Amino acid sequence: MRITKTQISKRVKRKTNPKLVETIELAKKKNLLDLAKKLSGPTRKQVKINIEDLTKLKEEKVLVVGKVLGKGEINKKIKIAALGFSEQAKEKLKKADCKILTIKQGIEKNPKLEGVKVIKQ
Repeated sequence: MRITKTQISKRVKRKTNPKLVETIELAKKKNLLDLAKKLSGPTRKQVKINIEDLTKLKEEKVLVVGKVLGKGEINKKIKIAALGFSEQAKEKLKKADCKILTIKQGIEKNPKLEGVKVIKQ
């Protein structure tokens, strides 16, 4: 189902995290409405992904609409943007020399998200 910018704005009013609100507004402004829709939805429906699952992806640029958890090992260098990272995940990603970004930084560096695998589910 398509969602309008107005519907996203209504959802944003319920959000209490100012960084999340900024990220949603930026996604909306860049016409990334699917991303804004997922970000403005309930937090419990956002994805939680383990590092071991990221290792299986062939893409080198990944955007996770949710949190990256530390289970498993990573054996390749990737550029990853997510809403959050567990401490363990941060340590493992830094050891593997991966680039860690917030979703907002990811959108600012690549406004059309070209070549980026978006993980929403």
